[in-house]
Amino acid sequence: MKKNAQINSTRVCQVRMQAISDAMSLLSGKWKFHILGTLIEGNTLGFMDLLREINGIGTKMLSKELQDLEINNLISRTVMNTKPITVEYSITEQGKTLLPLIDELAKWGIDYRKSVYHKI
Repeated sequence: MKKNAQINSTRVCQVRMQAISDAMSLLSGKWKFHILGTLIEGNTLGFMDLLREINGIGTKMLSKELQDLEINNLISRTVMNTKPITVEYSITEQGKTLLPLIDELAKWGIDYRKSVYHKI
């Protein structure tokens, strides 16, 4: 008779797996890390600035991803009282907490490219 594995049975493990699931849900998709990384480097940028900085993203996708990031308090959106109206986006304090994660992800990506493709 086989014994059922109980890898995720401890409370600590369950909390950890839920936290990973939450993080993956918030940060999933092709563009969120690009947007966050760009805003961390660029501080405050307008919509068109972001569109120019992030190669390959379309206006609808950028708009959707910015809304998701704003809803989750990772970026802030400021509407300027100008004509025409301009909108600026910046990283929030909560968003800035992702900097170590983004840095580690970049380091891992560089190491991976070196080991697999033998180039950066």
